[in-house]
Amino acid sequence: MDSFVYQGQPSRVVFGWGKLESIPEEVDRLGMRRALILTTPEQQSLGEQVAALLGERSAGIYAKAAMHVPVEVAQAACAEATRQGADGCIAVGGGATIGLGKAIALESGLPILAVPTTYAGSEMTPIYGLTEKRLKRTGRDARVLPKTVIYDPQLTLSLPVAISTCSGMNAMAHAVEALYAQEANPIISLMAEESIRALAQALPAVVADPENPEARSQALYGAWLAGICLGSVGMAIHHKLCHTLGGTFNLPHAPAHAILLPHSVHYNRQDASEPLARAARALGGSRADEVGPLLYRLNQRMGIPRALADIGFPAEGPAETARIACDQPYYNPRPFEREAIEALLHRALQGQAPA
Repeated sequence: MDSFVYQGQPSRVVFGWGKLESIPEEVDRLGMRRALILTTPEQQSLGEQVAALLGERSAGIYAKAAMHVPVEVAQAACAEATRQGADGCIAVGGGATIGLGKAIALESGLPILAVPTTYAGSEMTPIYGLTEKRLKRTGRDARVLPKTVIYDPQLTLSLPVAISTCSGMNAMAHAVEALYAQEANPIISLMAEESIRALAQALPAVVADPENPEARSQALYGAWLAGICLGSVGMAIHHKLCHTLGGTFNLPHAPAHAILLPHSVHYNRQDASEPLARAARALGGSRADEVGPLLYRLNQRMGIPRALADIGFPAEGPAETARIACDQPYYNPRPFEREAIEALLHRALQGQAPA
């Protein structure tokens, strides 16, 4: 067996239908007395529900989280936390809201309690991202890892099918890349394979019946495992390209992940053949070169857009994205090759199958 290092992440997870009601108990456990509740404008009503549960322990609602965490939004949120005398933050929502909580924690050290309502997985990672001047900067810091995460599948019932599927494929990307990440290890690979299997089974069931409690629970379970994978090992070419698509072109995060994943995985089919065979098995195949096509067909089955052009990626985007990615590449089992990356981005731009 190859040598490896495994670093567990110190977070508490509360999982179950209706577990939002346990938020006062979890806030008490963390010692919070004035918790600032973070949401997006669209989820302010959910923030108000949390505030009602907390009563006098709520320091107010800050409903200005935005996609890709623009630096100016993060700065304003930090100022609001200080103004309200907050001793912690409750991030209720998807990756944008949890990312905003992380930005506050990075600046102030305030603890975070996360209540995810999508399948993004950010709540299980010490990874943060901030966007400034069309570039998204990511980093790792133990301060930004939420202390407690409450997973309540009931909260995902209101997540539209189109967002559910893309968000789930975003989680799938975390699990797939964990299999061939630089810090890959046997424990995380087990979690990654189980995550891929759970998501591949649950997401089509969500499409068929969005209010199916078992499908919603299994999808959130798969997303939790994917988040652990992302937080425990590194990222590779897929995440580098998606960070560029988001930071430079402001493409919506989850759809960009979903559309690009079959192509970026296929790029590694020869150099990561053994770990990708595990992904193939979880998807119903057996060989590494099947993973990209299997993911592409899964996207089609769920009605996910095929082309990056459909979500705003311009015709000149592949060349600029390939240049930015190759200038500051992440680890990847296959070296970053500018022409090959530009070619795969052109296929993704046009909605063609991976090749």
